Amino acid sequence: MTDDIVVLGSGYAGTGAVKRLEAELDGEADLTWISDVDHHLVLHESHRVIRDPSVRDKITFDCESLKAPSTRFINERVDALDTDERTIELADGSTVDYDYVLVAFGSQTAFFGIDGLREHSLTLKSLDDALEIHDAVKDAAAEATTDDPAHVVVGGAGLSGIQSAGEIAQFRDRHRAPIEISLVEGLDNVFPNNDPVVQAKLTKLLEAADIDILTGEFIGEVDDETVYVGDDTELDYDVLLWTGGITGQDAAQTVDVEQDERSHRINSEHDFTTSDERVFAIGDAALIDQPGEENPAPPTAQAAWQAAEVAGLNLARTARGQPLETWQHEDKGTLISVGDDAVAHNVVGVNEVVETFGGLPAELLKKTVAARWINDVAGLGAAARAFPDM
Repeated sequence: MTDDIVVLGSGYAGTGAVKRLEAELDGEADLTWISDVDHHLVLHESHRVIRDPSVRDKITFDCESLKAPSTRFINERVDALDTDERTIELADGSTVDYDYVLVAFGSQTAFFGIDGLREHSLTLKSLDDALEIHDAVKDAAAEATTDDPAHVVVGGAGLSGIQSAGEIAQFRDRHRAPIEISLVEGLDNVFPNNDPVVQAKLTKLLEAADIDILTGEFIGEVDDETVYVGDDTELDYDVLLWTGGITGQDAAQTVDVEQDERSHRINSEHDFTTSDERVFAIGDAALIDQPGEENPAPPTAQAAWQAAEVAGLNLARTARGQPLETWQHEDKGTLISVGDDAVAHNVVGVNEVVETFGGLPAELLKKTVAARWINDVAGLGAAARAFPDM
């Protein structure tokens, strides 16, 4: 009897796993791919859409065009997963049976119980989110004047916050729009808990882009007009973007496997198995154990991209009754854009690790990495078309 393998999610983890599974399977199992959107989004470049919505055509790819003809694709949200019945319940009321399932449906934004933040902020987790931010910034600028500029506040100065602030600044400069931008980070530096050299380079680029940086105090409350930072700072705003953290999807709470009680991210081993032998987990949806390391694998595009190859292979091996391979995250460096500028940090070269650099080499490297992923999932032509806008 042929096994039913189901992959949930069309991000880096889900899409990469489907591509590897398709390459491995030869009629040995039936593959179903389920996602709440009908496309794969190159999420780490989605901030580009804030400046220019036309970029969406370069970084989104229809799942129907990416998959093999033998793979069944279902465009629907997962509401629940019943491990006893081995069924996946979808938002339209239908169910899908599985023998093995890979939970790769990503995460959602965490608001940490900050009063008013969920109700009044925009987030950046999807293509629709990026388009909504663009429209909100554009509309706010249209109603502003030089004497009374629109104020955009970005909460969280990690990768997403820094890159989004940079794109808003590029929109401002391209359209000569009356916009002021504030980047708020509760910890003491932008790109917190990272190398001071790269923090300093990013700070310099952000300041050169005329972005006001506020660090060292957390957002405590938000209403429909004001962001309250620390005890004394009040920022009136027209647009508020929150990029401050992630937590598990609502559907993850329904999966009867071991998971973090607070975030509901699923605990998985370094072969992506969970406490249920028929459930695997990967990407932002999971906390993937890393032997010899204190922390699980990071919730980054790079890690999901790497892990997807092994996860797809392991699902095929499971269907064949073969032993599984293990995965260890290899940090190949960090690439961060601030508008058209970029910083590269701890990049793995041919024979050495290059610690921190910027300028044209960093910009070209960031474009190359994005294009390489697009080539993997959609082909060389798509990668070449996307390269100038990355």
